[in-house]
Amino acid sequence: MTSRKRSGSGSTKRPKEKVVYIYELLCRGEDPSTDSPEFWNEFFLLQPNFEALEMEIGKFNSETLQMVKPNLNMLIQKCIEMLNADDHPKRLCNSLQTLCSLFYGIFKKANVDPTFNILQEVFGHEKMDEWLKLLMQYCNRILLGDVTENSRFMCLKLLMVLVTGTDNVNQNALFEPLMMHSMFDAFVRLLSDPTTRGQHGHDIVILLTILVNYRKHEATNPYVVQLSILADELALNGYGQMISQSLIDFCRQYIQSLNNVQSSSWFSSLSNIVGNMFVSDEGCERVQQIKANNGLLLALYEAVHLNRNFITTLAHTQAESSAPPSPSNTLSLTQPTPDLASAPIIDITQYPTNLLVAVFQYCSIVMQDNKNESSIANLKLCFLILTCISEDQYANSIMHDSNLTFKVMLHRAQMRHRKLNVDRVGKSQPLAATLLDLLVEFIVSHLMKKFPMELYLLCIGVIHRILCYQKRCRVRLNYPWKELWSALIGLLRFLVNQEQTLVKKCNIFHLSLQVVNIFNLFITYGDTFLATTNSYDELYYELNREEKVFTEIHAMVLRYTTMPDCEYKDDVIKLLNALVNILAIVKHFQNKIKEWLAEQGLSTPTEDQILDVVRKNYDLTLKLQDSLDQYERYAEAPLHTNFFKTMVRDVVNDTRKHIYGYVKEAVSIIPEQEMLLTGAAVTTTTPTIAGPSTTSCTTTPTSTTTSNTVTEITAVATTPST
Repeated sequence: MTSRKRSGSGSTKRPKEKVVYIYELLCRGEDPSTDSPEFWNEFFLLQPNFEALEMEIGKFNSETLQMVKPNLNMLIQKCIEMLNADDHPKRLCNSLQTLCSLFYGIFKKANVDPTFNILQEVFGHEKMDEWLKLLMQYCNRILLGDVTENSRFMCLKLLMVLVTGTDNVNQNALFEPLMMHSMFDAFVRLLSDPTTRGQHGHDIVILLTILVNYRKHEATNPYVVQLSILADELALNGYGQMISQSLIDFCRQYIQSLNNVQSSSWFSSLSNIVGNMFVSDEGCERVQQIKANNGLLLALYEAVHLNRNFITTLAHTQAESSAPPSPSNTLSLTQPTPDLASAPIIDITQYPTNLLVAVFQYCSIVMQDNKNESSIANLKLCFLILTCISEDQYANSIMHDSNLTFKVMLHRAQMRHRKLNVDRVGKSQPLAATLLDLLVEFIVSHLMKKFPMELYLLCIGVIHRILCYQKRCRVRLNYPWKELWSALIGLLRFLVNQEQTLVKKCNIFHLSLQVVNIFNLFITYGDTFLATTNSYDELYYELNREEKVFTEIHAMVLRYTTMPDCEYKDDVIKLLNALVNILAIVKHFQNKIKEWLAEQGLSTPTEDQILDVVRKNYDLTLKLQDSLDQYERYAEAPLHTNFFKTMVRDVVNDTRKHIYGYVKEAVSIIPEQEMLLTGAAVTTTTPTIAGPSTTSCTTTPTSTTTSNTVTEITAVATTPST
């Protein structure tokens, strides 16, 4: 007697889903819609299987593609046409998910096998332009229409799949329909509304960032034009809030990690240090967190670079997104009120309060990680953002407003030659002073053999722009300038000491020239922006105290002027001329100090005594130098074009990885949510498939009417669902 196996035993092979069987028919070149006029209406009631469709597309080769291409085009066409069924949320959502799977699978196949030109074969269809035009129109209507948020969510994910299809956005053929049928207005509407911004704001900002970078310098990009003239304050604030929220969350996590380290035992700290020795820099958690911010940092750069109206949002308090968590706002109505006396105390000064503060604090964290290319690229992007901000008149007026002060926590790296202050929160001061603190910290903490020349040039450039604004507008910022002067002199000392190593790798004379010209700006125009006359005395005191550094630079420059094969001859000559006033000051006051010491019979004068000599001996003539308060306006092209191409490529790759997880998860969740949300009675019929029948795939021919329930289509031999 033959024994039957239990249907739930492990040896029983699970039958294929109905939708998977249909995918296989389509990818074998068969048309399951033959003799079934309602097939597609019924097909889009089936829950898509993201992995199965992607797997089927991955099997294509040159021969099978020719056979399957008509079915692929038909599936794309039917999905797009079904987007018009906004009265049936289940079909609408399923068609969006199917399109996501289709385009994702096609792009993935093209990226895995570049020799297999699947993109040209599929997207080269004579009616593809017409279908894509229709797709953009339907997507625009879905984003602005009265649809469920799940449908809007999937629509944005579909657009993300389209714009991240290829590593190089300029080679993505699907960008042209997006350029011809701009959805910028729909994005602005969604960003302006607090509810939709909270749900979809991140996707919209990333989408805009990628779209803006499509052939930015080669042709007219409507997204660049529209972003540059956008004046909607609600949309700009929403755009800024999405960026500040991400940066604030990063800063909050960093502070919490510091607190955890401080509260842990010395043994666990030692274990972490030893463990980190065996983890690659690029793979550590901190680096991955920094890379995750590239997209929104790039969005911030595009906003401050293109749109002057966005500058007005930089100092707006981000109350909606930046409030630190509190015990009271996380309770439900049914929970009892807790004892607030025992609640943890949250120091609100630790958390940024607006976008500018968030950027400064974020930069101070990123500055500490300089051992890998990802962090260096992220920091360069930060400096380019600061460059654009420091060139803007309105941004400078905000940062120098003495009535607009903030306490900002700037994180400082641990270094052997200094002791960190336990209280990391600085005093309340204008944001320009905080920015100078940040730049000074970078100067003193990155003097290393692997010298980041480009970052130093950008850093010095930001300082120069701030000083030019102060000189031009006669703004007297109350700042301890001695810290800046000491940092700059320390940088010059490092360049002189490491000359033999650095001169083979980079142009140290150009950087030295920028630093020396900052001192010349103080010497020539300091009376227009230094807060007190004592500041001039302190400047001349510092120049004389460190006269050895300037003497050594002068000797180095003279040596290179006699070298006929010096490739930096122009900068060497400019640096030699720039040193004239500083050397004259040093020589003048050194003689006066020696005379005074001889008169007093002293050998080691105090600082106050030297300052007194300086005050009484300002009788010297200096050379007036031109263009000290001028700088070359920032331009992205051609100097930084390759950097941004690489940055956009990284953002595209990172976004693509996240999309896969989102869409895959949504495929199994959203259909149920859609039906539960609508609460409408829906009649679903299993589609009839022409062709040979298969036992494991034959569906129960039932028609079920449901109200406030989810309709499931199950195979006959499937394991009973819970």
